[in-house]
Formats: sequence, structure tokens, C-alpha cells
Amino acid sequence: MQGAQSILLQLNRSGKRLSKGHRKIAAFIEDHYDKAVFMTAARMGNVVEVSESTVVRFALACGYEGYPQMQRALKEIVRHRLTPSQRIAISDTLSQDDLPSEVLRSDMHNIKATIDQLDTALFLQVVEEISSARTIYLLGLRSAAPLAQYFSYYLHSLFDDVRLVGQSINDTFETIARIGKEDVLIALSFPRYSNRTLESMRFARSRGALVVGMTDGPLSPLHDVSDLCLDARTDMVSFADSLAAPLSLINALIAALGQRNSENLHHNLVQLEEVWDAYRVYASRE
Repeated sequence: MQGAQSILLQLNRSGKRLSKGHRKIAAFIEDHYDKAVFMTAARMGNVVEVSESTVVRFALACGYEGYPQMQRALKEIVRHRLTPSQRIAISDTLSQDDLPSEVLRSDMHNIKATIDQLDTALFLQVVEEISSARTIYLLGLRSAAPLAQYFSYYLHSLFDDVRLVGQSINDTFETIARIGKEDVLIALSFPRYSNRTLESMRFARSRGALVVGMTDGPLSPLHDVSDLCLDARTDMVSFADSLAAPLSLINALIAALGQRNSENLHHNLVQLEEVWDAYRVYASRE
């Protein structure tokens, strides 16, 4: 598995040499990280042919308080590496009866985890930077594209110059070619991360623009190329990304931006309502 050594180096925070039994556990994690991340200590012990207590001691030797803490760290390290086929294998372990409730519970957990880890000061700083920008560029490719489109739809009600990147026939770099120091690029990407998104973020920073990232956690490569970065959990139980928490975080940003720019919002909505009524955009209430 490519990059397995880096996984073990990140996991073994203590830097200690591992015993023979511990090396067997480490080798299993290297070769079967997609399965190991979801195993209990007892299950891993059975598969590796060591005792459950040996697995627990392995976690302690790696510098963790216990196996659950190591398992959470392993999930953080490897979740963006999972391929679609590996994700399908995860969901296949659940029965059809259990799957709906498990997916919904997972989304609830992701939203709660996002709330618990939210840096309010950073969130408010992002609101201020977006509010003071000359032009707001929104970039979301692949699975993040619907999120960027949704965010863009409501930002148009608040600001005069909002540009959705990567949703037209123009190349991504053509759309952001004139980005500058007074502008903000908001870039969204979640596992598996888009290289084009990362390249665009680097380009925007090279032009002096402020780059705001939205991703799934501190191990995401978006943190390295953002000036400010907000995290929303995306743990999934199927091959599809769980985007409930990112969407909730976007809703929070929209609400905060609306409050911060309330006069502009009211003015724009009055004008829009006139257009909607004149051209019967929405179905009649009667």
C-alpha cells in the first residue's frame, strides 16, 4: 500500500521500537488499513492471531491512552485514502435494514463533531474577510461542486460580484486569472481531494488573494494552502461522501453573512422579489 510507512510513522507517536507481536499488528495495519480502521481490538487480535490485550498494549506503545484513541487517529489518517471500491466494502458489512439508520446517525455524528471542534473566532474572521472582499470566487469540484453551487446561490443575494469557478465551459484558471489582493477564493474539497482545487488555491495565493478553505480536518492538504480553513466532518458508511456537516457549516456562514450584511441583503431581496413576481418565477401562493 503506497504511503503505508507514513501512516505507521504518524500513528506511532512514541517512536518506540515495536515487539514481535506489535510488529505483526503494524504489518496488518499497513497492508489492510481499510479494514483495520473499523475493527475492534478483539477482532483485530483474532485476525492477526494475537491477544486482545496485545492489541491494546500496541496502542499504548504508540503513545495513545487506549485502543479507541488510536482507532480515531487511524481513521483521521487513512479516511482520505479510501477508494470507491474500499468504501463499497465498508457499506457491504451492514444489512439493508440497518443501513438507513446508520447513514442518518453518521450524519448526525458528523454535525455534532463539527460543532464541537468549531473555532468561533476563526469562523467570524472568515465572515469578515468575505464581507470585505471585492470579488468572491467559489471553487468546488467533483463531489464538492453542489456545495459550491448552493453557497454561490445565496451569496448572490448578498454581494454584487460572486463568481462560481469550474461550473462552466471555461477552464478553472481562466475564471480566476484576474484574481487579486482585494479578492477572496473560497475552496471546498473533501476526501478524495481534488488536485485541481489545490493548484487553484496555490495560484490564488500567488496573486495575493485571501484563500479560505473548507475541508474535513487538519490532515487535509487544503490546510497547507489556505490562509484560513474551516473543518466539517465527512465520515461515511458508504461509497458516497457524507456532506451533511459541510452543508450545515455553509448554512451557518450564510446566516452569519446575512446578519453581518443585513442592509445590503434587504435591499437586494426587495429587488429580487419584484423580478420574481414580474416574471412569475415561483408558483402562486393562491
